[in-house]
Amino acid sequence: MSAPAAAAPEKVTTGAHEAPVARPITPFERLGLSGRALSIANWLGVVAAVYVLITAVHVIGDGFGIATGGHAETLFDFATNPLVALMVGVAATVLTQSSSTTTSVTVGLVAGGLPLSIAIPVILGANLGTTLTNTLVSLGMVRDQAAFRRGFAAATVHDFFNLLAVAIFLPLEMAFGLLEQLATALADPLSGTDGGPLAAIFGGLGSVIKGATTPLAEGITASLGWLPPLWQGLVMIGVAVALILLVINLIGRLLKVLMVGKARAVLHAAMGRGPLAGIGSGALMTVMVQSSSTSTALMVPLAGSGTLSLRQIYPFTLGANIGTTVTALISAFAFDGPEARVALIAALAHLLFNVLATALIFGIPGLRDLPLRAASRLADVAAEKKLYAAGWVVGIFLVLPLGLIAVTAIV
Repeated sequence: MSAPAAAAPEKVTTGAHEAPVARPITPFERLGLSGRALSIANWLGVVAAVYVLITAVHVIGDGFGIATGGHAETLFDFATNPLVALMVGVAATVLTQSSSTTTSVTVGLVAGGLPLSIAIPVILGANLGTTLTNTLVSLGMVRDQAAFRRGFAAATVHDFFNLLAVAIFLPLEMAFGLLEQLATALADPLSGTDGGPLAAIFGGLGSVIKGATTPLAEGITASLGWLPPLWQGLVMIGVAVALILLVINLIGRLLKVLMVGKARAVLHAAMGRGPLAGIGSGALMTVMVQSSSTSTALMVPLAGSGTLSLRQIYPFTLGANIGTTVTALISAFAFDGPEARVALIAALAHLLFNVLATALIFGIPGLRDLPLRAASRLADVAAEKKLYAAGWVVGIFLVLPLGLIAVTAIV
């Protein structure tokens, strides 16, 4: 049977305007499946992809431990400065176009011995890097000045919110270890042997998942056992990162097909019901499609067309920040015992950062309006002089992080 033709884009209607949402073709459709068989195959594909994701995170932890010989700090000496670690997170996310990949890899590295003092700034940097996708989408409207102004403002409000959040929480983390301490306080009841029923449930679940993923992880490790330890560990990390990139992309494609109708309903429900509904819907939609970039990039054309205002889109993007933390939490189940505890701390730090930043910045009127005003001002300037838009993208997402990393490495 021949593969079906590409499906037409889904439509999201929120008023008088419509915005197309790309509806990808899944591998199972290319095999000729349709109807209920296709739906079952797609869901099984999601399960299999999550299994590979957790296994790959497990392999990263093992590979990092092998490569460093138990001295993980030495591999990241260049990033002992939290600002550089932050830029590593930005650069990694820009290069992979996936904050979920960056945070999942970081969770695996923490389990392999990467210090939390380095890992948490990397995770904060991933939050910054993921906003590039929205900004690139807005550049597609550059020929229509009014639409570009609205779309660019909708994209960069996410940038400015995350910049403000990092400006507040990174110094607190550096001075007091705020996120690490709070995440540890939450992780302890969920891990170990003396944390009561919750620890028993989560610990048991972690043990089951690790038991299921260990054969594949050990197979990858054994297949590379002929290499010297350093190279074995590095190749294991490289293979695992490639698998994570592959399966996160696959999960996103499958869930877009399976959940696009429900995600559209969530979007409809959010509009006009206030900021709390917007935050909740942004989080839920991102969990459903497993991509904050997809959720927030969907808002940009709606803003450009005038369908949604900047104030309507703003809380939705904050919810997307929260929803994207689910991938790292899932990744933490790749481990059990002491490794599970530190991996869970890293994942919870990501969740806490986004929840606390949303509560603090969006909850205080003076802070709440700063990203809105900054995005509107930048959009006004960029609409008049397009080079400012290009300068923002290149400067914030490429020159700054890569330049700071390079300078630190040289020094």
